[in-house]
Amino acid sequence: MTSTTPPDVADVPGVTSQQLPALEVRRLSISYGGNRVVHEISMTIPAHRVVAFIGPTGSGKSSVLRAFNRMNDLIEGAEVDGQVLLLGEDLYAPGADPVAVRRHVGMLFSSPNPFPMSVFDNVAFGARLMAPSDDVQVRVEEALRKVDLWDDVVGKLSRPARDLSWEQQQRLCLARTLAVDPDVILMDEPTNELDPMGKRRLEQLIRRLSDDYTIVLATNSMQQAARVSDFTAYIDLGRLIEYDTTDAIFTNPRDERTEAYVTGRAS
Repeated sequence: MTSTTPPDVADVPGVTSQQLPALEVRRLSISYGGNRVVHEISMTIPAHRVVAFIGPTGSGKSSVLRAFNRMNDLIEGAEVDGQVLLLGEDLYAPGADPVAVRRHVGMLFSSPNPFPMSVFDNVAFGARLMAPSDDVQVRVEEALRKVDLWDDVVGKLSRPARDLSWEQQQRLCLARTLAVDPDVILMDEPTNELDPMGKRRLEQLIRRLSDDYTIVLATNSMQQAARVSDFTAYIDLGRLIEYDTTDAIFTNPRDERTEAYVTGRAS
């Protein structure tokens, strides 16, 4: 039987049965041009934990991820049914502002996408919309420190962001997200284009950031999911096959399809 709520969430330090989950997903379905690609997924994502989505390329992982901050709204012909609740608030309720949703639920993509402006202005971009001018400098420095980039750029804040290395650009984009104080950070294959050392450094950063943020990570690397996540969801053909603690998914899956995938026996 498919597990859609981690069975021992209440046993995780800092998480209680009375605590609101960061995200609740209720019968989420997604279609593009009338073609349904995600089928009635329901799951609960606990706060301040890392949840990994694994599954074959094209399984629907990224579509589900984008539904969590309404990025699918930007795709012509996309339709989303069901509910996604952030700290109890329905992100798809009538009148919900997608721009406000994306401030609370930030996103990091597989390729760095810095704006064509300076290092400082990249991180300050969102902060300027929500903070007094005298607070922006503080927010920028704090965000850059959180992603271990401050020492690298402290004397280069006025330089174009695209002068940074690929890994530094990815960290900069993460700092830009952190500068607006999100509740949840979505990451879609965030280490896909980094070298092995860059991948490991970003994975270590993900683990550290989960002390303060809820992180949902879509990855094609089962090894990465095993290293960084607390819970793992296996998604295939747009359906949630199994969702459990990462240890259970990789050592004692309850669904034979999950076992076939994580052991490499799936066709």
